Amino acid sequence: MKHKISGIFFLFLMTLVAFGQNTTKTSLIKPPSLQKGDTVMIVAPAGIVRDSTGVINGINLLESWGLNVKLGNHVFNQHYRFAGTDAERLEDFQSALDDAGVKAIWCARGGYGSIRILDDLDFTKFKQHPKWIIGFSDITAFHNEVHNMGIETMHGIMPLTYKPDDKEQRFAIKSLKKAFFGKRVNYRVAESEYNREGNAEGVVVGGNLSLVYSMLGSKSQLDTTDKILYLEEVGEALYHIDRMMISLKRAGYFEHCKGLVIGGVSDRKTEPDEFGMTYQEIVLDAVKDYDFPVAFDFPAGHITDNRTVILGREIKLKVKGSKTVVKFEK
Repeated sequence: MKHKISGIFFLFLMTLVAFGQNTTKTSLIKPPSLQKGDTVMIVAPAGIVRDSTGVINGINLLESWGLNVKLGNHVFNQHYRFAGTDAERLEDFQSALDDAGVKAIWCARGGYGSIRILDDLDFTKFKQHPKWIIGFSDITAFHNEVHNMGIETMHGIMPLTYKPDDKEQRFAIKSLKKAFFGKRVNYRVAESEYNREGNAEGVVVGGNLSLVYSMLGSKSQLDTTDKILYLEEVGEALYHIDRMMISLKRAGYFEHCKGLVIGGVSDRKTEPDEFGMTYQEIVLDAVKDYDFPVAFDFPAGHITDNRTVILGREIKLKVKGSKTVVKFEK
């Protein structure tokens, strides 16, 4: 009898644990905020860094914030279109993950290549001592992978997209600094006639649409249940944006989603034949069967005013009329 009671008690405890996991599943680990004197490592896990000027600008920015900078050994290497061979890029990123003295990893640029090294990385030490991973575009591969580990990351400008003399980017720089040092970031977004009204709360996930789409069917695929999906894109034809949105729909990304935020959709390819819809109409058509709010023209992505999105952080989304407010929990 004693053993039966123990077994029942064990099952009861497991039920409580499972219930607790379900109720807290949206609460991710926040890597420690940076402090003056901390070290940030710049690595290039994807495309070639053709000009050192961007990296130097990034170093100057971090140092102006009182941070120290360390460069990956292979940042300026070239191997065809990549910043070094897969092995070299992997070595730098692994070094940044494992180095206890590095408090944040800032990716020099996107392009293509992150997915080629993703499965060979060992995140053991990183999970024991989480640190910020910062970047956008191709860096979405890391964002999605690390989100599934239960750790927050930063979608924001990179050294090669930082423009120190561009006044339009000042708000993006301000938002990155706030996020680095653990201060709250909130945004009021310019109007869009395509917005769909509503309020939502949930963890924000996502990144570049092409990369989110490319993760489908892999262990890096996102679970968007009770979450707010953020997407941005660059250089794609309308028919391919439609293909990717329909693919996300077929994969169930919108079934239990709380909201959708669309950032910059820039430099779209010209097409020989008209598609018949704008990209906003394509998005709305893909989610027409769902009633969550949709916000367009969020200032993030492949645009100059690329403000920081703390992926994995709980946000409050309010879309009323043509205006959007996004508030991040601290």
